[in-house]
Amino acid sequence: MQRVITTEIPPVAASDARTQARTAAVLSARMDRLPATGYIWMLVFLISLGGFFEVYDLIFTGYIAPGMAKSGLLQTTTQAFFGFQGIAGFIAATFAGLFVGTFGFGWLPDRYGRRAVFTFSLLWYSIGSAIMAFQTTAEGVVLWRFITGIGVGIEIVTIDSYVTELVPQHMRGRAMAFNQMIMFAAAPVAAILSFWLVPTTVFGLDGWRCVVLIGSIGAVFVWFIRRAVPESPRWLASHGREEKAERIVEKMEAKAVQQSGRPLPPPAPAVEQPAHRRASLAELLQPPYRSRLIMLVVFNFCQAIGYYGFANWVPTLLIGQGITVTKSLLYSFVIAIALPVGPMIAMLYADKVQRKWLIVGAAFAVVVFGLLFGQLRSVVPLIVLGVLISLAGQTISVCYHAYQSELFPTAVRCRANGIVYSASRVGAMMSGFLIAFLLRDFGVTGVFAGITACMVVVMISIGAFGPKTNGLRLEEINH
Repeated sequence: MQRVITTEIPPVAASDARTQARTAAVLSARMDRLPATGYIWMLVFLISLGGFFEVYDLIFTGYIAPGMAKSGLLQTTTQAFFGFQGIAGFIAATFAGLFVGTFGFGWLPDRYGRRAVFTFSLLWYSIGSAIMAFQTTAEGVVLWRFITGIGVGIEIVTIDSYVTELVPQHMRGRAMAFNQMIMFAAAPVAAILSFWLVPTTVFGLDGWRCVVLIGSIGAVFVWFIRRAVPESPRWLASHGREEKAERIVEKMEAKAVQQSGRPLPPPAPAVEQPAHRRASLAELLQPPYRSRLIMLVVFNFCQAIGYYGFANWVPTLLIGQGITVTKSLLYSFVIAIALPVGPMIAMLYADKVQRKWLIVGAAFAVVVFGLLFGQLRSVVPLIVLGVLISLAGQTISVCYHAYQSELFPTAVRCRANGIVYSASRVGAMMSGFLIAFLLRDFGVTGVFAGITACMVVVMISIGAFGPKTNGLRLEEINH
């Protein structure tokens, strides 16, 4: 049972689990009564800038690919299915690194803190990108792309927890929406920079190398700015560092009074949560979670192929439809604008329509718009269809991140999400090889036939086997 305690921090210096739990509960209650001040929004903004470069890094993968192929460094397609001298190998290395960072190093922020690991991972990304930008062989580019991806993967698993733990309860939804907006604003930025730079050379450097270096330099700049972001007080309290957590919360309270011009209301009674027990893989293999786990592994694998099969290959697919390299990058910029807009639009209806049917409907939209894309040659219809495919893909992304978290109980939710989400990294890694194979042998029409097959699996897995979740408490879903 939960136990209500007072909102006064107990004067106990011992860092045993009981004291830590009580202190964390008190600090959470004090933070949750804070208003949404400019100071808190600035903290969210600074954290989100790290996510900005994460998305920038993922998105430019497709946009710089034509430039890398034009320079002769990488091939558009290769004779071997797993050809590491081609664009597919570059894309695969990206997601292989993400998989290692997410799955293999996700424990780092829990052990060493959100702020320390977040800053470390961003620095890792900056150095790795800079080294990759000066590689002169396909093998060197692919290797350093993999190493850089590990740093990005570590950052991915830290962002959501960092934002959630720093903001009061009543603004978490808005804070995460703001976070997503800042992150996906990197998509059109990466696209327009690629349009400007990839076809040219700057001071003797290929344009694609400049696109990579801009992300690396920008991330270093943000690393210095983000020194103003404190560690999560909740994490500090749970690790026996109550005094430092107290100082951070006191500063947040002082800023709130100063900026709002009103005294703070008393905190609500704090609720001490029971100690989190270690999640067991065996528990996930019991009904009803076993079928949900299998369903979501299949779903994540296929949706990643469909999503990244388009997102990472937009310029190349446009070239396949007869558009020049330069114009394909410009049109890709227009299509990329849909990436930050998509999550904002989805927020309007994500809780009003069953999430499982939103996923099914959006997957069907990708099928319809994608098959039309493969048949057309006119510029305007191609751009319109590209935007619609991107909007549908973002709807899937927004909905499934919420949906898969709802399908497992609290005790095993993180473990389950880690397993099913890792399947999407594998799917994304395989997408490069699959799309390159289809493009080489069957053209753009064949690419969208493959994406259609993946989206049909998405529709069947979620539509036929996914439970409804909207309007139900988590306890009702997981009874």
